[in-house]
Parts: sequence; C-alpha cells; structure tokens
Amino acid sequence: MKKLNSEEFRKVVESGKIVAVDFYADWCMPCRYLSPVLEKLEKEYNGRVEFYKVNVDEEQEIAFEYGISSIPTVLFFKDGKIIGGFVGAMPEREVREEIDKILEYN
Repeated sequence: MKKLNSEEFRKVVESGKIVAVDFYADWCMPCRYLSPVLEKLEKEYNGRVEFYKVNVDEEQEIAFEYGISSIPTVLFFKDGKIIGGFVGAMPEREVREEIDKILEYN
C-alpha cells in the first residue's frame, strides 16, 4: 500500500476510482494488525479497489478534515466523496464484506 502525503491524497481520492484509505499511526497496535489484512485484500481485489494509507501523525490536516478521531479508520472514496468506511481493526472476513458491499453499490 502506498503512503500518501496531502498533495497526493487529493489526486487519489478524486480519481474516479474506488479508493480505500487507511488512516493509521506507526505506534498504533490495532493499525499493525489491520495493515497486513489490507495488503492481502489489495492483491485479491487487483485494481477494482485501490488501497492507500495516510499517517495521521504526519498528515494531521487531512486527519482533522475527515474527522479521524480513532485509528485505524478506513474510508472509501469515489470522485472525492466518502462512500463508506469503518473504524477499528476488523477481521479479514468483515473487511472483505465492507469492500464487497461498496463494490456492489458503486
């Protein structure tokens, strides 16, 4: 998963593709649990959903703009709009269900 800075973030979420953004911090243990799950799903969904991450300690303005108060938080974007998301280190099966739901309606 590619790590985004604020400049890249805008371009990515407004790309017209379905994009998953993992808001995380290096010190966050639940984030460390979720990261390999997202990396696995990134390979499985193979471009149908693009996966990125944003370090909330380094990109505080983005985190503030999107009201990120707990991490990990994963938001799904399309055309610059939030189309879904979840908070917390969910098991792979539940993350997959969220992604499938988003793909079904978008």
